[in-house]
Amino acid sequence: MHENRETSETPTAQPGRRSAGEGQSHKARVYVYEESHSGILPMNHSNKDGTSPTESGEERPLIKENARQPNTYPTQSGKGVSQGLADVRKAARENKETKFTALLHHLTVDLLRESFYSLKRKAAPGVDGVTWQGYEDGLEDRLTDLHGRVHRGAYRATPSRRVYIEKEDGRQRPLAVPALEDKLVQQAVVTILNQIYEEDFLGFSYGFRPGRSQHQALDALSYALLKKKVNYVLDADIRGFFDNLDKSWLVQFVEHRVADPRILRLIQKWLNAGVMEEGEWSNTKTGSPQGSVVSPLLANIYLHYAFDLWVDVWRKKCAQGEVVVVRYADDSAP
Repeated sequence: MHENRETSETPTAQPGRRSAGEGQSHKARVYVYEESHSGILPMNHSNKDGTSPTESGEERPLIKENARQPNTYPTQSGKGVSQGLADVRKAARENKETKFTALLHHLTVDLLRESFYSLKRKAAPGVDGVTWQGYEDGLEDRLTDLHGRVHRGAYRATPSRRVYIEKEDGRQRPLAVPALEDKLVQQAVVTILNQIYEEDFLGFSYGFRPGRSQHQALDALSYALLKKKVNYVLDADIRGFFDNLDKSWLVQFVEHRVADPRILRLIQKWLNAGVMEEGEWSNTKTGSPQGSVVSPLLANIYLHYAFDLWVDVWRKKCAQGEVVVVRYADDSAP
């Protein structure tokens, strides 16, 4: 197994640049308000903490698909992140105990614009009926208004439109279709939080992460099966994971690293917005809507604390012999 080899170059600080606004410890509660910078910085790093030699790729060369990893950490649309977000990632990498108390100021009009153009243009509209093409008409005024509402606390999350798709076994999978502005703000927040959690997530986590794919997870699994002395293979899938994860525990997990109350309130708004089905609103007491932009990251945060850290300690201290782990979202193969 292996993880992606990622590198980073941090340019020297320029006069007049401000700090990332991170707290100094778990008890830090100083809220700093500042503007993000517009510089672009390469951002990819490896997650070597907690991975075995096979997971870090030290025992073999990478296969063709993984041999040329980009040396930048792009947003979803392929552009680099701002200098302010680069500072956030640097602080997250240097201190795993840091709680970030000032993050929302990184949600700028520029980031909202970048997030808008990263969305799927032909995606189905939510309950508001607004399409990507419709929102692009008068985009700058719309983004300025949305930015103001988010920062003064006037932004309200809209219930997601519930739809169903048929699974291979004939069952129906419920999906949530968020309103366009909700997707837009969620994408911006995901870009910000990725700077922190891409430094925390372990190497055997492959699902819904920038620069990682199901092909790399399969490659890691096949290498372990072919090159290791395998006695047992355990294929595990958490039934109804997205619909049943505990919201209160999820928020507590996020609070290990995020102490900006405005970011936390945004996450809670999305978790509590509910769904609309045939004109009827219903509250979702558990889970994070599958289909929303923010749900994959929240799911990875939940499983990082509930599964990844536990299994990594267990295999080192309790297991007899070597245990190789591959996790893609809620599917895992230890």
